[in-house]
Amino acid sequence: MAGRKTTAKASLKKKNKPLGDLSIPILTAILAGFGVLSVYSASSYSAKVQYGDSFYFMKKQLIGFILGCAGMIALSFFDYQKLKGKKARWIALLVPIVMLLLVFVPGVGKSNYGATRWIGIGPITVQPSELAKYGFIIFSGAYMSERMGSLRTFKGVLPVLLAGGVICVLIILEPNMSVTMCVGALMLVMLFLGGMKIKHFFIIALPVLIAVPVLIAIEPYRLLRLSAFLDPFASPKDEGYQLIQSLYALGNGGWFGTGLFRSRQKYRFLPFAESDFILAIIGEEWGFAGILVLFFLSALLIYRGIKTAARANDFFSFLLSAGITAVYAIQTVINALVVSGAIPPTGIPLPLISSGNTSLIITMCSMGLLYAVSRKNQREGRL
Repeated sequence: MAGRKTTAKASLKKKNKPLGDLSIPILTAILAGFGVLSVYSASSYSAKVQYGDSFYFMKKQLIGFILGCAGMIALSFFDYQKLKGKKARWIALLVPIVMLLLVFVPGVGKSNYGATRWIGIGPITVQPSELAKYGFIIFSGAYMSERMGSLRTFKGVLPVLLAGGVICVLIILEPNMSVTMCVGALMLVMLFLGGMKIKHFFIIALPVLIAVPVLIAIEPYRLLRLSAFLDPFASPKDEGYQLIQSLYALGNGGWFGTGLFRSRQKYRFLPFAESDFILAIIGEEWGFAGILVLFFLSALLIYRGIKTAARANDFFSFLLSAGITAVYAIQTVINALVVSGAIPPTGIPLPLISSGNTSLIITMCSMGLLYAVSRKNQREGRL
């Protein structure tokens, strides 16, 4: 009898253990795992030609996947409320800003294709802008959760504006306009969710919108990209080349694709096939149906993130989970629009899929925090 009671208590304890929304880490792992496969398919030929190893990019992506899974698991059980503390929030903001400054230090900053966006420590390179997005979310979420009343005044939102503005300026100087636009959009999302007055929101949004054409106009290469977007076939061997090859890949894929590992455009026709334009290779090999499945999984992850934010029991949890979801959604949408030719070409990866360890690891870790919020929601009866 006593044994039955003990078993019943253990069963009840196990049943009441907060598991949270398991679809978040599961979907993240599925998408990231598919990313490893896609990176191999898209890069095997170019990696063989350039490095003598067809698995070169896949190995790096697999390492990122393993480290990302470890980080996601660790942060799933992390008490994220500690990030709300004054010391933690400033560390989250200032460390990425310092890293962004180090990008411009000779010997530390690493350049590629005319842009200096990485810092190098021996063979390891890190892209600080990826970390800066989440540092901004933590800082702004912690600040706004403590000053809900003051956000109704313009003065009350100035610290958030200054933090986002400094990050945007440092990123655009690299130069990296695409990530600058992502951080700018993220800043507007966070301010809107934080409860800023609509009139103040539009006062801030208007200069941001005006800044976009100005930033394009002052850089000749951005004007060339814009003209290539308007008519890529006007310069098929220059600025329009990448978009044309991307459209060829998507068109060649048809409804159901050419088959896994059977892309033609990956044979060095499409530049950055394993990174910014990996979606075009996926579309070629898996077809329109495959892209639909991929975006269904992505949309499901975004939906679960929104549900987690909506069920949050405190304002910081809401802003943290909403910000993480917003970053993933913004980057996914922008990448899809670029690859399909709906907006001018811009160098931004498809999160969890494109080659790039910094982006992959940090995105998976952020999903661990999102899952931690869902576990807290369940523990407090909100899931």
